[in-house]
Amino acid sequence: MYNQEELKKYLQYMNQESNPLFLAMEAYAAENKIPIMEKEALDVMLQLLQLHNSKRILEIGTAIGYSALKMASALPDAHVVSLERDAARYEKAQEFRHQTSLSNQTTFYLTDALENELMFENNQEFDVLFIDAAKGKNKEFLTKYLPLLTENALVITDNVFFKGMVAGGVEIPKRFLPMVRKLRDYNEWLRNHEEFQTRFLAVGDGIAVSKKI
Repeated sequence: MYNQEELKKYLQYMNQESNPLFLAMEAYAAENKIPIMEKEALDVMLQLLQLHNSKRILEIGTAIGYSALKMASALPDAHVVSLERDAARYEKAQEFRHQTSLSNQTTFYLTDALENELMFENNQEFDVLFIDAAKGKNKEFLTKYLPLLTENALVITDNVFFKGMVAGGVEIPKRFLPMVRKLRDYNEWLRNHEEFQTRFLAVGDGIAVSKKI
């Protein structure tokens, strides 16, 4: 039987970040308690996007731009459009973005993803939708942007297990009960959605990978 902690350390060593800017972004996020995608889940997502040969990605929830810039860096032929409603986080994301050579591959909007009526460039569709924003609104995000997805598009939703609470078997603090109920509802809805084939992966805080069929 292998040692879980030692395996975790080994994985961190094998997949450690070397880019100084991304290391700075990770440090900034930790210091300012800004949630960014967990590295294990992000590594899996980037691998999936490379295998999928993704070209045009729509991200809901920019935060400080970490995942958007990581996707653009890993996929040199892709363009990432990212939506963020928090002005301070949007400005910080722009600041980090301008320190890269990825400006031509990324477009950040300061907007509410559920209230905007954005007309994307040339009304182009997207072959990936990455949802990493208000967890209780996942279903609304997917419903709104589903018409913009191409055939065989991927939808990747982060944090679908919510620290394991969604699975049950643990006492859930009252303040989290509404969120847990909404996530359970979303996961069931997604699992049974006739337009998608979905698999749930136990990496990071849980990701759902849905392929449009």
